Amino acid sequence: MSSQMHYLPLTPALFSILVFLAIGLIILVQLRILRYAYMRLGVGPGTALLLLFGSLIGSYFNIPITVLPGTPLRSGQIVDYFGMQYIVPVVVSWPGTVLAVNVGGAVIPTLMSSYLVLRYQLWLKAAIATVVIAFVIHMMATPVPGIGIAVPVFAPVVTTAILAFILSREYAAPLAYIGGSMGTLVGADLLNLDKISGLGAPVASIGGAGTFDGIFLTGILAVLLAGIASPSRPRPAW
Repeated sequence: MSSQMHYLPLTPALFSILVFLAIGLIILVQLRILRYAYMRLGVGPGTALLLLFGSLIGSYFNIPITVLPGTPLRSGQIVDYFGMQYIVPVVVSWPGTVLAVNVGGAVIPTLMSSYLVLRYQLWLKAAIATVVIAFVIHMMATPVPGIGIAVPVFAPVVTTAILAFILSREYAAPLAYIGGSMGTLVGADLLNLDKISGLGAPVASIGGAGTFDGIFLTGILAVLLAGIASPSRPRPAW
């Protein structure tokens, strides 16, 4: 069972696009063309590299939490949603829908967001950003049979950046990352847990297939958008 828990959240072709995007960003960071954006987030080029590729590599791994009642209806298929192709894992014997947590799409963004909140003491503003983005994402989230919950990829990006800029110009970049990643997790996955068991998905991964691409792109692109608007590197509280 454990060997069947780990799979790419997207088809290899689409996942390769994210890999090339991450490589391109790292090259631009190393050339100092985009270094200012990550400095405004509060991390250096090395940490940015770990953040990007840690999320991509971690997206393959899912940590099972519990098993929800229900019978998987699909296995080993590819599901299209808003132009994105998600992989339904191949299963041999499954007791129901396994609820899991994706390392790259949930664990790493949660740890990074917690670090940013503590570093810049953004408790109230981070909470507001997360709640607002969660509401927007929840309105867009769609239950997809065989996958779980999916969200449009690019729609939340500009909303996240604008909201972060409104809340704080100095801390727009970290707020964009926190609101984009945590808002997507809460709005798409956590607020729709009651719908998962009826979708016939062999694995429903929080931050995995259906939402990983949105979390990855929203977090990174929102940081870049907010970083452009932010006038200077945010000052840490400690």
